[in-house]
Amino acid sequence: MARRKQVTPLQRIDSGEIMQTPSDEPERRAVYGNGHISRESQSPQKHRRSSISRGAAAASQASSSGVLTLLICVGGIYASFLTWGLLQERITTTPYPADGSAQAQQEYFRFPIVLNTIQSFFAFTSGSLYLLYKTRSFHILPRKSAFVPLVLVTLTTTLASPFGYASLAHVDYLTFVLAKSCKLLPVMALHVTLFRKRYPLSKYLIVLAVTGGVAVFTLYHPPKPGKTTKTQSSSIYGLALLGINLLFDGLTNTVQDHIFSSPHRYGKTSGPQMMVILNLLGTLSMGAYLLVTPYVPEPLIPAFVKTDTQELATAMSFLARHPKVFYDVLGFAACGAIGQLFIYATLERFSSLLLVTVTVTRKMLTMVLSVVWFGKSLSQGQWMGVGLVFGGIAAEAYISHREKKEKERSKNKQK
Repeated sequence: MARRKQVTPLQRIDSGEIMQTPSDEPERRAVYGNGHISRESQSPQKHRRSSISRGAAAASQASSSGVLTLLICVGGIYASFLTWGLLQERITTTPYPADGSAQAQQEYFRFPIVLNTIQSFFAFTSGSLYLLYKTRSFHILPRKSAFVPLVLVTLTTTLASPFGYASLAHVDYLTFVLAKSCKLLPVMALHVTLFRKRYPLSKYLIVLAVTGGVAVFTLYHPPKPGKTTKTQSSSIYGLALLGINLLFDGLTNTVQDHIFSSPHRYGKTSGPQMMVILNLLGTLSMGAYLLVTPYVPEPLIPAFVKTDTQELATAMSFLARHPKVFYDVLGFAACGAIGQLFIYATLERFSSLLLVTVTVTRKMLTMVLSVVWFGKSLSQGQWMGVGLVFGGIAAEAYISHREKKEKERSKNKQK
């Protein structure tokens, strides 16, 4: 049998090219010239360099998208709660005539638990719709082990406001303002003591700068015309109530942060899931309070949560007499629900410390924008507070940017 003539001369190929790991790309036909291997297979270092450059580009793109996400979250929080605050002030300060007579006595909408219950129900509804849109399911509890800490967050969230309002009757204005300006401190302290989290020295200095700036700005803010501040001394009972209020605020943020950062223990929890279950528990607890308190003897109700025991019936009667206020209540609840979507998105993607920084500085930045928009002026003390806050935020941004750059360089070296 005659031997067939070989069409293409046999070429010598390095064994390294044959033993390469198969790739996901479709196989390309090898091109040889003058008995040598193609340039593509001859330069693995070029491929490695290109993959490193692609990784660096991807890291840079992720960093820029993270900054954009943060700006969207912060903008959403500011816009939602600025409108929320305006509606709250209009709801609680607008006088309504008690009857149709010309000299009727004026009455005001003063039903905080009813208002918070409606807002919590709206937040539960909006969070549920967003969760269904995002996941196509209504799985709100990632694991059974997450139920206890979520109940704890519900209790601290619900009870923080009554303790704060009760302390107003027993502490002076200066103490109250300084305490409410220091929300960052209990959050950081609880992270360190309960969850053994460690921060660099720069983080402590930044928190002190932001806290001091907000306190100075608020203290130097002139009171509204016609309003006088009380100069009473602070009692131990009032300081205890105020301390419990700050403790509950800190526990709310740190426990939420702990749930998000412990998926191995509580399951992977998303922002909409936490928003839905917390507002569901809040709606049920406040609704039960409104329904049960008319039948509870008044001496058994603690002083710090004591309100009108007929608040639900009185509020329904008020809304029946003045249906216009109902639209403001709906707008208030809608703004709070939308704001919570941005809050839980920030908490899920970043940290509770950053979230508290945003919420603490919100009022100050609102005042600064009002000054710029209406052409007003700030006092020297207020400008000093603004400088401390923005200096601390700028330092935090610079340090975070530098740390990200160092992490990217170390990753590229390992590759």
